[in-house]
Formats: sequence, structure tokens, C-alpha cells
Amino acid sequence: MLSLLAGLDLPSTGQIYLMGQNLNLLDEDGRARLRGQSVGFVFQSFQLLPHLTAQENVMLPLEITGVKQSEARQAAAEWLDKVGLSLRSNHFPKTLSGGEQQRVALARAFINKPAILFADEPTGSLDEASGNRVIELLFELNRENSSTLVLVTHDPALAARSGRQLSLQGGRLA
Repeated sequence: MLSLLAGLDLPSTGQIYLMGQNLNLLDEDGRARLRGQSVGFVFQSFQLLPHLTAQENVMLPLEITGVKQSEARQAAAEWLDKVGLSLRSNHFPKTLSGGEQQRVALARAFINKPAILFADEPTGSLDEASGNRVIELLFELNRENSSTLVLVTHDPALAARSGRQLSLQGGRLA
């Protein structure tokens, strides 16, 4: 579902609009540009690049959009500080705990100040304490940035914190 909403996949029938744009009418480059400008992602499996440090992983979305490296580095440092990881900025993902990796992923997702943030089971691979910290940060950063949060979860308590809840039953929106 998130792949369709974010324009990573196109529907076999029907149309999807994202930020007022009909995704069916955009080519892959156009959809990628729209995602880069308006969308952030947080995945259950973090999706950090293993050969990049925490800071470099957070910088990446800005660099892709053409922001100068010095500006991207400064912004990444600020976001890592917001998620409590300024002292771990030069560490590679394999040296970070699961909770730390997910906080790096949160910083990366928010660095472009996305209008929409898609979070797919953001606590699914974390222990309870780390998961709670990540969720608190997710909702706090979401409020601060006035983003729309589309959160996929199997956790009813987490879903209850959302302003609006939709559920899938039998592959259909219920």
C-alpha cells in the first residue's frame, strides 16, 4: 500500500494523486523528483547505507537534491542532535544499536522537511524501550514539522495515538 501511495509502484487500475499530482501521468524520474521534494520514509529495517556514517546517511537526501555538501553536513549535524545522536555521527550503521539506527533513519526522513512521512512498522525490529523512544521522536518531529504522517503498524496502542485510523481487511480498506 505504501509503495502505491508514494509512487514507488503504480496501480493496475485507478489513479493516485500525491501533492495534487496524478502519479500515473508522471514518468519514473518525475515521481522520484516529487518524492525527493515532498516525501520522507522510515522503514522497519532502517535502510541505512552500510558504507556511510550516520551523518552521511542523513546528508544523502539533501545531496541528492543538489544542496551543497557543507550545508548538508550542517543540517545533518542539527538533525542528529535532535534525535540525540550527535556523539555518534561518525559511526557506521553496524556499530549502532537498532534504536540508534532507527533514529538516524528518522533524521534522514525529516531532513528535507517532507510534507508527507511514510512510516512502515518503524518499531517492528526494536525492543520495547527503543521502540518507545523512536515513537516519541517520530510524533514529536512530526508535530514540529507539521508533516502528514502515514503510519503502518500492527500495534493497536501505536495506532490509537494517530489522529485518524484506517485499516486493511482482506486486502481492502475498511
